[in-house]
Amino acid sequence: MGGGPTAVLGDRNARLFLGVTLASGFGSTAMSLAASVWVLTLTGSAGLAALCGLCVYLPSLAGPVLGALVDRLPRQRLLVTTSIAMAALLLTLLAVRGPAQTWLIFAVMLGYGVSFVLLDAGEAVILQAAVPADRLGGVNSLRMSVQEGLKLVAPLAGAALFTLHGGPSVAVLAALTLGLAAACYAAIRPGTLPATRPGTGSLLRHTREGMGFLWRHPELRALVATGSAAVAMSGLSNAAAYLVILDDLGRAPEFAGVLAAAQGAGSVAGGLLCGRLLDRRGEPAAAWWGAALSALGLVLQCVPSTPVVALGRVLLGVGLPWTVVAAMTAVQRHTPAELIGRVAATAGTAVFAPTALTIAVGAGAVELLDHRAVLDIAAAVTFLAATTLRR
Repeated sequence: MGGGPTAVLGDRNARLFLGVTLASGFGSTAMSLAASVWVLTLTGSAGLAALCGLCVYLPSLAGPVLGALVDRLPRQRLLVTTSIAMAALLLTLLAVRGPAQTWLIFAVMLGYGVSFVLLDAGEAVILQAAVPADRLGGVNSLRMSVQEGLKLVAPLAGAALFTLHGGPSVAVLAALTLGLAAACYAAIRPGTLPATRPGTGSLLRHTREGMGFLWRHPELRALVATGSAAVAMSGLSNAAAYLVILDDLGRAPEFAGVLAAAQGAGSVAGGLLCGRLLDRRGEPAAAWWGAALSALGLVLQCVPSTPVVALGRVLLGVGLPWTVVAAMTAVQRHTPAELIGRVAATAGTAVFAPTALTIAVGAGAVELLDHRAVLDIAAAVTFLAATTLRR
């Protein structure tokens, strides 16, 4: 047993979950980039292109309610049906011929956002029943590695396919990958799943139950708060990171791609190591070390040296996934099966939703403060948020 890569890859259900990440992750990552480029090509508006990302993000704000809905439905059937429905929705993009059909792209990306919340909440339930508790951390860690690794190749593949054959070809690719994900979901053999009670209690009451459980559980609350702070502060540092490239390193804006690759490599390596750390030290220790490495990575970006800044981005790549994986693994391990959909969705909203606000705050902060001060503030908040874990 255990959460090492060998043990995880030896588990049939775990391999199927990795297959889901590989298939749907490749398609959705390629489509996310292609959608923005497509809108920019059709309209010439960078603002409208940026709205594609907002459409994907918006449904996460309704995470607690959508999670409560998941707990009222047959979970495995929900995973399969949602994947197939999203694949069908993607194929409507074949009707896009010009600027008049741009709204279809926005609708599809909004659908993607809803599907992400539903699938994440449903997966949390199935994972708890299909994978032994001591392998959950290993599965989540390997999936994070795969997901981050895809970010290094899928956008390039999506851009190349868009250039050669246009947006509809990327939509077809994304739909096919969702079909493969649906097949993986259908092949999973979970143990006993919690019963669904669609007629008992209001959706609002079920939502409050999920939020209340997360708030009343001290360890889960601290872990989710640490993950939320780390992810949010990475958003706060976005604008400052560009000024590091331009002002401190004297590099062209395109150098951001090199640093993004360094952070991606760190995320892949961090995901491979995280399972062992969770097994040996537990979720609070993994989250604390993740926050500490993230804070150190932010501080190192204040040093006007390309190798040091690159090292800082690698440390960020390692640390951020550790805080997120630790929080989500703890939710899967310590939440009663009948509540896990709504608790997992609430945790996801708490971890990722504040980032949209902090990105905007960070963009304004660099106009008022030195960008290194913004990075130091982000580092301090990240580290301070983890201090509750040491207690």
